[in-house]
Amino acid sequence: FESYERRIDKVNKALNENGIASLEEAKEICDKAGIDPYKTVEETQPIAFENAKWAYVAGAAIAIKKGCKLPLTQQKLSESVCRHSVFPVLLQKTEKSV
Repeated sequence: FESYERRIDKVNKALNENGIASLEEAKEICDKAGIDPYKTVEETQPIAFENAKWAYVAGAAIAIKKGCKLPLTQQKLSESVCRHSVFPVLLQKTEKSV
C-alpha cells in the first residue's frame, strides 16, 4: 500500500499490541472467521486506497482477537465494544455472525 515503508512499523505496533504478528496474520484471522474486509472495502468504495483496505483487515482482525461477536439481530453500535470496527458492514455483506 501507499507509503508502506513509512507506515508499516506503526501498523505492526498496533497489531503486536493486540497479539497479531503481521498484516498477513491479520488476513489469516479474518479468513478463518469467514470475512474478507479487503474485498468489502473494494466493493463498498472501489476507489479506496490500499491503505484503507489493509486498515480494515487490521481493525477486523483486532476486533476478532478481542472476541467481538455481533449478530445481525443485535447490532447496538452505541453499546458494543465493536462500535468502531468494521463488523456492522462486514456482517451485513456476509450475513454471518463472527
